[in-house]
Amino acid sequence: MSITHNCDWHVLDRCILCCHVQAMTVRMPARTPPRFYEGLPERLAALGLSEDAARALMDLDTAMFLWHRMSSKGEMPGRIIDELGIDLELTHFSSLTAISRIEAGIDGHPPRPATIGLLAEEMNIDPSRASRIATDLIGRGYLRREAVQDDGRKTVLVLTDQAIAVFACFCECKWDKMLDLFRDWSEDDITRFSVLFKRYTDSLRDNYSV
Repeated sequence: MSITHNCDWHVLDRCILCCHVQAMTVRMPARTPPRFYEGLPERLAALGLSEDAARALMDLDTAMFLWHRMSSKGEMPGRIIDELGIDLELTHFSSLTAISRIEAGIDGHPPRPATIGLLAEEMNIDPSRASRIATDLIGRGYLRREAVQDDGRKTVLVLTDQAIAVFACFCECKWDKMLDLFRDWSEDDITRFSVLFKRYTDSLRDNYSV
């Protein structure tokens, strides 16, 4: 299926479009403002999608919005932090995970020592805020500064044993919840979902240069 964006609809044959629309009464996904889907059923019908496929796409869009909303608000890690009684705000915990990603070389970057600049870049915040967060985490025992061996004027941020212990507890709790989430799924469903979700995220990266 090839989908092109054309808001004017001048390329469509009006009679064919009307026939598709009349045969296709797509239920709007729940918990989504109707205006977000205004004209979408007609567009999907004109592209030749069946009613079931169109409904599935719109349901997926709603589900992904809710997932993204939970993710951006930090609801899932926030719940685990609360349950474990970790004395960290979500922003501080996210900073620790960002430093862990920098050190591990996630997302195509080579492993690197974490600096204030890299932390700011990874967190998408300004360096002054990253510096304040790092200073607070150092004061609370989750980070320490170390001088770079070949440049004593430069310092890097290093996770302490306390931070590593917190990560271990967090990961154990997260996987307990993950396994519970998929407890009623078959192994085939889990495998297929994983493959399809990776295909979806790869397409996002290709289309939006994430």
